[in-house]
Amino acid sequence: MLFWIQDNYGDRLMKATSITFSKPDIKTVVYDLIAVSIVTLTPALSHTLSIPIYYFDPMRIILLLSVLYTSRANSYLLTLVLPIFSFIISEHPVLLKSWLISSELTLNIFLFFYLTRKINNTFAAVLLSIIISKIYYYTLKFSFVSMGLIDGEIFSTPVIYQVIVFLALTLVIGYFFKKKKIAD
Repeated sequence: MLFWIQDNYGDRLMKATSITFSKPDIKTVVYDLIAVSIVTLTPALSHTLSIPIYYFDPMRIILLLSVLYTSRANSYLLTLVLPIFSFIISEHPVLLKSWLISSELTLNIFLFFYLTRKINNTFAAVLLSIIISKIYYYTLKFSFVSMGLIDGEIFSTPVIYQVIVFLALTLVIGYFFKKKKIAD
Protein backbone atom coordinates (compact mmCIF):
# COMPACT_ATOMS: atom_id res chain seq x y z
CA MET A 1 0.00 0.00 0.00
CA LEU A 2 1.39 3.41 -0.92
CA PHE A 3 0.45 6.70 0.62
CA TRP A 4 1.79 10.22 0.80
CA ILE A 5 3.17 11.92 3.87
CA GLN A 6 4.65 15.38 4.30
CA ASP A 7 7.94 16.16 5.95
CA ASN A 8 8.54 19.19 8.18
CA TYR A 9 9.14 21.42 5.14
CA GLY A 10 5.87 20.56 3.41
CA ASP A 11 7.52 18.33 0.80
CA ARG A 12 5.50 15.29 -0.11
CA LEU A 13 7.29 12.04 0.41
CA MET A 14 6.08 8.65 -0.62
CA LYS A 15 6.16 6.00 2.04
CA ALA A 16 5.51 2.37 1.29
CA THR A 17 3.95 0.13 3.85
CA SER A 18 2.87 -3.39 3.53
CA ILE A 19 0.25 -5.40 5.26
CA THR A 20 1.13 -9.02 5.63
CA PHE A 21 -1.27 -11.83 6.21
CA SER A 22 -0.38 -15.20 7.58
CA LYS A 23 -1.65 -18.34 5.89
CA PRO A 24 -4.39 -18.84 8.54
CA ASP A 25 -5.52 -15.21 8.07
CA ILE A 26 -5.85 -15.67 4.31
CA LYS A 27 -7.72 -18.95 4.80
CA THR A 28 -10.12 -17.24 7.23
CA VAL A 29 -10.74 -14.30 4.89
CA VAL A 30 -11.42 -16.64 1.96
CA TYR A 31 -13.68 -18.81 4.11
CA ASP A 32 -15.62 -15.74 5.31
CA LEU A 33 -16.04 -14.43 1.77
CA ILE A 34 -17.39 -17.80 0.66
CA ALA A 35 -19.69 -17.90 3.71
CA VAL A 36 -21.10 -14.44 3.03
CA SER A 37 -21.53 -15.32 -0.66
CA ILE A 38 -23.47 -18.46 0.17
CA VAL A 39 -25.74 -16.62 2.61
CA THR A 40 -26.24 -13.83 0.06
CA LEU A 41 -27.08 -16.24 -2.75
CA THR A 42 -29.31 -18.66 -0.81
CA PRO A 43 -32.57 -16.68 -1.11
CA ALA A 44 -31.97 -15.93 -4.80
CA LEU A 45 -31.02 -19.51 -5.61
CA SER A 46 -33.99 -20.85 -3.67
CA HIS A 47 -36.29 -18.58 -5.65
CA THR A 48 -34.65 -19.23 -9.02
CA LEU A 49 -34.40 -23.00 -8.67
CA SER A 50 -37.72 -23.35 -6.82
CA ILE A 51 -35.83 -25.46 -4.27
CA PRO A 52 -35.93 -24.29 -0.67
CA ILE A 53 -32.16 -24.41 -0.09
CA TYR A 54 -32.66 -22.75 3.29
CA TYR A 55 -34.31 -26.01 4.45
CA PHE A 56 -30.81 -27.43 4.66
CA ASP A 57 -29.72 -24.80 7.20
CA PRO A 58 -26.76 -23.34 5.28
CA MET A 59 -25.83 -20.93 8.09
CA ARG A 60 -25.44 -23.76 10.59
CA ILE A 61 -23.40 -25.78 8.09
CA ILE A 62 -21.16 -22.79 7.44
CA LEU A 63 -20.69 -22.13 11.14
CA LEU A 64 -19.93 -25.68 12.15
CA LEU A 65 -17.49 -26.00 9.26
CA SER A 66 -15.87 -22.75 10.39
CA VAL A 67 -14.98 -24.57 13.61
CA LEU A 68 -12.85 -26.89 11.48
CA TYR A 69 -11.33 -24.39 9.08
CA THR A 70 -11.03 -21.12 10.97
CA SER A 71 -10.67 -19.96 14.56
CA ARG A 72 -13.09 -20.03 17.47
CA ALA A 73 -13.27 -16.22 17.40
CA ASN A 74 -14.13 -16.27 13.70
CA SER A 75 -16.88 -18.83 14.30
CA TYR A 76 -18.45 -16.52 16.89
CA LEU A 77 -18.06 -13.54 14.57
CA LEU A 78 -19.89 -15.42 11.81
CA THR A 79 -22.78 -16.27 14.19
CA LEU A 80 -23.36 -12.56 14.55
CA VAL A 81 -22.60 -11.41 11.01
CA LEU A 82 -24.33 -13.96 8.76
CA PRO A 83 -27.97 -13.53 9.92
CA ILE A 84 -27.67 -9.74 10.04
CA PHE A 85 -25.93 -9.65 6.66
CA SER A 86 -28.68 -11.83 5.21
CA PHE A 87 -31.27 -9.41 6.54
CA ILE A 88 -29.43 -6.38 5.15
CA ILE A 89 -28.99 -7.93 1.69
CA SER A 90 -32.31 -9.72 1.21
CA GLU A 91 -34.49 -8.58 4.12
CA HIS A 92 -34.86 -12.25 4.96
CA PRO A 93 -35.32 -13.24 7.65
CA VAL A 94 -36.96 -10.29 9.37
CA LEU A 95 -34.80 -8.43 11.89
CA LEU A 96 -36.17 -10.07 15.06
CA LYS A 97 -35.86 -13.52 13.50
CA SER A 98 -32.30 -12.62 12.39
CA TRP A 99 -31.49 -11.86 16.01
CA LEU A 100 -33.13 -15.13 17.07
CA ILE A 101 -31.10 -17.11 14.53
CA SER A 102 -27.92 -15.32 15.55
CA SER A 103 -28.50 -16.10 19.22
CA GLU A 104 -29.32 -19.75 18.42
CA LEU A 105 -26.17 -20.16 16.34
CA THR A 106 -24.06 -18.48 19.03
CA LEU A 107 -25.49 -20.90 21.57
CA ASN A 108 -24.81 -23.79 19.19
CA ILE A 109 -21.14 -22.84 18.77
CA PHE A 110 -20.70 -22.13 22.50
CA LEU A 111 -22.25 -25.47 23.47
CA PHE A 112 -20.16 -27.30 20.90
CA PHE A 113 -16.89 -25.95 22.35
CA TYR A 114 -18.10 -26.40 25.92
CA LEU A 115 -19.35 -29.95 25.43
CA THR A 116 -16.28 -30.97 23.47
CA ARG A 117 -14.18 -30.13 26.52
CA LYS A 118 -16.58 -31.63 29.07
CA ILE A 119 -17.55 -34.93 27.46
CA ASN A 120 -14.58 -35.40 25.14
CA ASN A 121 -16.80 -36.86 22.42
CA THR A 122 -17.11 -34.72 19.31
CA PHE A 123 -20.05 -36.65 17.87
CA ALA A 124 -22.07 -36.22 21.07
CA ALA A 125 -20.98 -32.57 21.39
CA VAL A 126 -22.21 -31.72 17.88
CA LEU A 127 -25.48 -33.61 18.33
CA LEU A 128 -26.27 -32.17 21.76
CA SER A 129 -25.24 -28.63 20.81
CA ILE A 130 -27.59 -28.67 17.82
CA ILE A 131 -30.49 -30.24 19.73
CA ILE A 132 -30.20 -27.85 22.69
CA SER A 133 -29.85 -24.80 20.43
CA LYS A 134 -32.88 -25.94 18.39
CA ILE A 135 -34.96 -26.33 21.58
CA TYR A 136 -33.87 -22.81 22.57
CA TYR A 137 -34.76 -21.47 19.09
CA TYR A 138 -38.20 -23.05 18.93
CA THR A 139 -39.06 -22.05 22.49
CA LEU A 140 -38.28 -18.41 21.73
CA LYS A 141 -39.88 -18.58 18.29
CA PHE A 142 -43.07 -19.99 19.83
CA SER A 143 -43.04 -17.09 22.32
CA PHE A 144 -42.47 -14.50 19.58
CA VAL A 145 -45.20 -15.94 17.34
CA SER A 146 -47.61 -16.17 20.31
CA MET A 147 -46.97 -12.51 21.17
CA GLY A 148 -47.40 -11.50 17.52
CA LEU A 149 -43.82 -10.23 17.24
CA ILE A 150 -43.10 -12.40 14.20
CA ASP A 151 -45.39 -14.01 11.67
CA GLY A 152 -45.38 -17.52 10.36
CA GLU A 153 -45.48 -21.06 11.53
CA ILE A 154 -43.45 -22.36 14.44
CA PHE A 155 -41.89 -25.06 12.24
CA SER A 156 -41.42 -23.33 8.90
CA THR A 157 -38.73 -25.86 7.93
CA PRO A 158 -40.04 -29.43 7.96
CA VAL A 159 -38.64 -31.36 10.92
CA ILE A 160 -37.43 -34.22 8.70
CA TYR A 161 -35.04 -31.84 6.89
CA GLN A 162 -33.76 -30.56 10.20
CA VAL A 163 -33.15 -34.11 11.47
CA ILE A 164 -31.31 -35.05 8.27
CA VAL A 165 -29.14 -31.93 8.47
CA PHE A 166 -28.22 -32.30 12.11
CA LEU A 167 -27.44 -36.01 11.74
CA ALA A 168 -25.31 -35.34 8.67
CA LEU A 169 -23.54 -32.47 10.42
CA THR A 170 -22.94 -34.62 13.47
CA LEU A 171 -21.27 -37.29 11.36
CA VAL A 172 -19.24 -34.92 9.18
CA ILE A 173 -18.10 -32.50 11.89
CA GLY A 174 -17.51 -35.31 14.37
CA TYR A 175 -15.41 -37.26 11.88
CA PHE A 176 -13.32 -34.32 10.62
CA PHE A 177 -12.89 -32.73 14.05
CA LYS A 178 -11.65 -36.06 15.44
CA LYS A 179 -9.34 -36.46 12.44
CA LYS A 180 -8.07 -32.86 12.88
CA LYS A 181 -7.33 -33.48 16.56
CA ILE A 182 -5.43 -36.64 15.68
CA ALA A 183 -3.41 -34.71 13.07
CA ASP A 184 -2.62 -31.85 15.50
